[in-house]
Amino acid sequence: MTTPIQRVVVVGNGIAGLTAADTLRDVGFDGEITIVGDETHAAYSRPALSKALLLDGDDMSSHELAPATHGATELLGVRATGLDAGRRLVTLDDGTALCYDRVVLATGSRARRLSDLPEELTLRGLDDALALRRRLAGRPSVVVVGGGPLGMEIASACLTAGGQVTLVSQGVPLILQLGRYLADVFVKAALERGLAIVQTGSARLEGRGGEARVVLADGAVLEAELVVTAIGDVPNTQWLAGTGLADRGVVQVDSRGLVRPGIAAAGDLAAFPTPYGLRRIPLWSSAIEQAKVAAAALVRGDDAAPLQFQPYFWTEQFGLSLKAVGYLPLDGAPTYVEGGPGGPALMRWSHADGAGVAAALNYRIPIPRLRRMSREAV
Repeated sequence: MTTPIQRVVVVGNGIAGLTAADTLRDVGFDGEITIVGDETHAAYSRPALSKALLLDGDDMSSHELAPATHGATELLGVRATGLDAGRRLVTLDDGTALCYDRVVLATGSRARRLSDLPEELTLRGLDDALALRRRLAGRPSVVVVGGGPLGMEIASACLTAGGQVTLVSQGVPLILQLGRYLADVFVKAALERGLAIVQTGSARLEGRGGEARVVLADGAVLEAELVVTAIGDVPNTQWLAGTGLADRGVVQVDSRGLVRPGIAAAGDLAAFPTPYGLRRIPLWSSAIEQAKVAAAALVRGDDAAPLQFQPYFWTEQFGLSLKAVGYLPLDGAPTYVEGGPGGPALMRWSHADGAGVAAALNYRIPIPRLRRMSREAV
């Protein structure tokens, strides 16, 4: 790029923002970096919030990341409210206007909610996880609404804490994310550990006596001391209204993570090209890989390598640990590479287009080997 780059503003202090700032330094940018984050916390591991942080006794460090070394100015506890691409300005809710030569949009997403009731709990940020952890210490009864990975992880943690737990799901839990075979494995483990599962076409929340209760499609009512919803996320693009950068709630980027020259986007708000079309893939590994490519493209332009993304998914719940490389969900039963049904196993699937997925269930394996397995022919 011919225009000198002196100032880069990174809007968002999650893993995408952190990775973008680190990558800017790695590719040789030595100018000013300013990171804006609406939370007061330093960047942390979001996957740990629904896993180790809810369960790890007195250990409160499972979510912590190594201290940042990018040397950026961090403005935490402030929110971006607007972007003027023509004037190259990011405005903040404290009245500040930040000038930039290049900008990274990495504001992530927020929890989708069923209601505006204060009794509806969600788990998206560190403060959410700490609040839920404190509530679980009293072994309350819990209803979790949402049968995806997050809902199932929360339900697993609540069961481990000692309370009665009911999961409300549209259809079989995890089937949309993993496919029938793996979903059945996890549902079996959940039921054996005491999880009650209720399938319904829809659910809504009502407030009653300071508590929320769940009303199912058939009118049945579920009551518990805690109601936690995990029904997806909403990209944080509202601050981009009027810019033309967000289309139907997402920011579309090219294969190098650029929305337009000088503006990159990465993480949960970004939809990027995949073999199956333009997709938003809100995974930890996705945010990291996107941010590396996007930050390099801001500095190197067309000389930067395009994104070669291979999804990596990881969950721990109900005594099971699954690591999978490749595009999910999966159709049919796997080919067992090592192990077999009912025990630790390495498995592989092939999609109709020949693309492979490798998965390890309760099986210790280096992720690079799992990636190689996903590319091997069955």
